[in-house]
Amino acid sequence: MIDAEKLIRSHVRSMAPYEPILPFEVLSQQLGIPAQDIVKLDANENPYGALPAVTEALAALPYPHIYPDPESRGLRRALAEYHGVPFENLLAGAGADELIDIIMRLFLEPGEAILNCPPTFGMYAFDAGVNGGRVVSVPRLADFSLDLDAIEGAVGTHQPKLLFLASPNNPDGGLLPADTLERLLALPLIVVLDEAYVEFASPGASRIREAPRRENLIVLRTFSKWAGLAGLRVGFGVFPDSLMPHLWKIKQPYNVSVAASAAARVSLRHADQLERIGRKIIAERERLYAALQGIPWLQPYPSQANFILCRVLGRDAATLKADLARKGILVRYFNKPGLDDHIRISVGKPEHTDALLSYLKQVPL
Repeated sequence: MIDAEKLIRSHVRSMAPYEPILPFEVLSQQLGIPAQDIVKLDANENPYGALPAVTEALAALPYPHIYPDPESRGLRRALAEYHGVPFENLLAGAGADELIDIIMRLFLEPGEAILNCPPTFGMYAFDAGVNGGRVVSVPRLADFSLDLDAIEGAVGTHQPKLLFLASPNNPDGGLLPADTLERLLALPLIVVLDEAYVEFASPGASRIREAPRRENLIVLRTFSKWAGLAGLRVGFGVFPDSLMPHLWKIKQPYNVSVAASAAARVSLRHADQLERIGRKIIAERERLYAALQGIPWLQPYPSQANFILCRVLGRDAATLKADLARKGILVRYFNKPGLDDHIRISVGKPEHTDALLSYLKQVPL
């Protein structure tokens, strides 16, 4: 008899699994609450969902039985036109998550390092582990800004190949300042800038047009948040010229489904509608932030994303999350250093904000 587990790569046997957010139907069963009554503010999804035109396009897909274009040419042409970037520098993926993994596979030999700046998106460290890489962590400062001196020191000591940064950062919603990015691009590594939430930030915050003319900048984007396509898994990246031939070698050939590609292209054709929805979400974010400031035991952080991180004062954050869940209101709690006394609240519709605030105002001081 063979012990199959002993044949598994050692770094996979020892790594911790990623903890994803559960879907509606599972949460409904666990909580005993109908799915339509759950206020889901835990995964930064777009509460307005996909556009009606997207639903119509999916219902009318002509060739779902045929493999998709392995180069996603139609989607990349639409992205090039919309974002003003070269078609040749674009790569589409099954969400930005797939592209994070592809970047790791492109650069990392087993044991080589990435630089990570927690608290931040957990997939950077997770995918490094999957690919046998080392994670060198440089924690953020108390205000969630980057510790630039420590980053530069870590680069000198550990020679990481990649630095992953989200802007706005998840979970605090802070933007990466332009001068900070320039200082980081002077380092001898590749900077991967994850702009999953940038559509909710101040105008001009994106660096997407800079990637084709910088040797060490990659910019990632997604349709999950702004376009409401999280369930279809479609994202894209803009890469320097020198990387494109090698990326084409290693990506899965049919990685973006015909449904995801069609939905993304229709979304771009109706970008004016998405921009109006985005403005509604931003307005609701500001209303929620102002209201949370009035809760004496919460300390909300200003955000440029579609969520707000709150420090919980004088009570247990995990208990608060559980109490809210029993009421059918779901928020995110991270049992991690620097976040164990925080909750993160996604921005929902006005009625979702009202339901959340109604409960929070009833909690005794």
